[in-house]
Amino acid sequence: MELEEINTVAVLGAGNMGHGIAEVAALAGYDVKMRDIKDEFVQGGYDKIEWSLGKLADSEQIGEDEADAALDRVTPLVDLEETVSDADVVIEAVPERMDVKEDTWTDVEAYAPDHTVFTTNTSSLSITDLSEFTDRPERFCGMHFFNPPIRMDLVEVISGEHTDTETLDIVEDLAEDFGKTPVRVRKDVPGFIVNRVLVPLMNEAAWLVDEGVATIEEVDATTKFDIGLPMGSFELSDYVGIDVGYHVLDYMHEVAGDRYEPAPMMVEKVENEEFGQKSGKGFYDYEDGDGADVSMDDDLFNETVKERLLAALANEVAYLVGDDVASPEEIDTAVKLGGRWPKGPAKFCDEYGVAALADALDAAYEESGHPRYEAFDYLETVVEEGGFYDQDEGDEDGAPDFDTLEVSYPGDMVGQIELSRPQQMNSISLELIEELDAAIDLMDEDEDVRAILLTGAGSKAFSAGADFMSIAGGGADPFNAVELSKYGQETFGRLEEVEMPVVAAIDGYCLGGGMELATCADVRVATTRSEFGQPEFNLGLIPGWGGTQRLQRIVGMGRAKEIILTAERFEAETMADYGFVNEVYEPDEFADAAVEYAEKLAGGPPLAQRFTKRAMLKGWDNHEAGLEVESMGFGHVVASEDVHEGINAFFGDDDPEFEGK
Repeated sequence: MELEEINTVAVLGAGNMGHGIAEVAALAGYDVKMRDIKDEFVQGGYDKIEWSLGKLADSEQIGEDEADAALDRVTPLVDLEETVSDADVVIEAVPERMDVKEDTWTDVEAYAPDHTVFTTNTSSLSITDLSEFTDRPERFCGMHFFNPPIRMDLVEVISGEHTDTETLDIVEDLAEDFGKTPVRVRKDVPGFIVNRVLVPLMNEAAWLVDEGVATIEEVDATTKFDIGLPMGSFELSDYVGIDVGYHVLDYMHEVAGDRYEPAPMMVEKVENEEFGQKSGKGFYDYEDGDGADVSMDDDLFNETVKERLLAALANEVAYLVGDDVASPEEIDTAVKLGGRWPKGPAKFCDEYGVAALADALDAAYEESGHPRYEAFDYLETVVEEGGFYDQDEGDEDGAPDFDTLEVSYPGDMVGQIELSRPQQMNSISLELIEELDAAIDLMDEDEDVRAILLTGAGSKAFSAGADFMSIAGGGADPFNAVELSKYGQETFGRLEEVEMPVVAAIDGYCLGGGMELATCADVRVATTRSEFGQPEFNLGLIPGWGGTQRLQRIVGMGRAKEIILTAERFEAETMADYGFVNEVYEPDEFADAAVEYAEKLAGGPPLAQRFTKRAMLKGWDNHEAGLEVESMGFGHVVASEDVHEGINAFFGDDDPEFEGK
């Protein structure tokens, strides 16, 4: 089967995952039949799709006509035969109980056409076992979405023992057509990739408290602000639902052995029905307490906790890589997208040092004897190789290999630098600043590039600001903060100094540090759905990457103070009125328009552009110095080949072709 042959998708289950998957499929243009066992259940899911589509339209992420068309493509049903009788793909999202899934698939097999591909959204159960409830195990695989499906980019595409390659290929193509990022899980292992990493990590955190190594407060402060993960381990457990993590862990314990034995405090919470946020109490109290208010106090950071948690990560990643379940790159992509981590677990472990983590694992195993500390065989190979990644890796032409950026060449003489952390709304980390510095070097040294196009991945944000979780790693030290501010100011300022035009193409949020970055571009274009602002005052901070200085150059001191002091958000049209945005486009025409704008500037006279930027930048600090640079630049270019070309083209009624000579 080819992707073009898929027209109808049946989604079984109208709960949070089911109706979310149905909405994603409908938005992608597929006819969707969504089924649940009672009319009230399926109608409830349909109503939530209608509400969600309305919110997307209100925020201009989609048009109203697009929302209406997507809703029209969803048919709510209770009758299973009617649901699957003409389905090209079935996506099962019924409760995580093997007996319920067995009954479901037995019935689906009786009604579905022979060509239909079967997929399950299970988060942990065996794909192989589920496939054997059907007569077509070779056309059965996992298609694991993450909650909520409308916002989360990852889909794990999981092979069972019987799944053929054609099935995996078509389901990956379908996930991409849904606008998602598929990551193939090549073997049917408990937890797949993301849960295989996250759930043992949360369990290890609980064991550390149970064994008196640290307190909950110390573990979460270390996890969130020393390691730099988005949430503390216990904070995450409460957010996901302790029962949810426990059931995945319990299944892993049953299938993979005692190394996944649930920590006693986790068992106790489940027995007491203290599941976290949804029940009002978990590891934190959300009714009578302050909830998960994780402290940034570096006195709470515990090096043993950090080392043990990272060692647990290293061990699980080593297993997945060594057993050919996935590569380090695939694992890191999956966890960054599925867990919203600033970097992947393999990268975290490499940066800490896998040899030190392996030693910590061995020491803990010798001390406790617990099988969770027993190293997988492949970890020794990782240590011998110096890490999960080749430390000298890069492109064949010697160009740097970026993790937080994408560099491409989308138009004639245009080089594009894209902030590529969509799972974190392209927030700006120290690593991103370092890579931006290198990317600017790459563009500046490329004689074929005459304009830089600066963008953010995805349609949600150009950049929503600084990645405070990443930056706060190691504590809020004033000296480090000063140095970070200076480094960001200087790196962003290189866009002002680079001797070619820079266009910031803004789609979505452009806030805080993201707006400070955009301020350094020569020209800013944006979509109608973009929002701008400097929200630092809401956090008790001030702009630290040049916002107090550069913004007023563009919009004037009064408007700059309004933007910074109110910490409000401003629409693209308003920022165009203020002079910050040069052009505003509709979202559907934006990508092409931004490249065309950059190409137009790239076709300009390089020498004249160089001296114009120099004079304008110098003149901001010193009017007389700016005029001096202007006159020197004028004298330099007046006899250039570019001027000769421009004059000849003018009188010949042709377009000039400038070469910077």
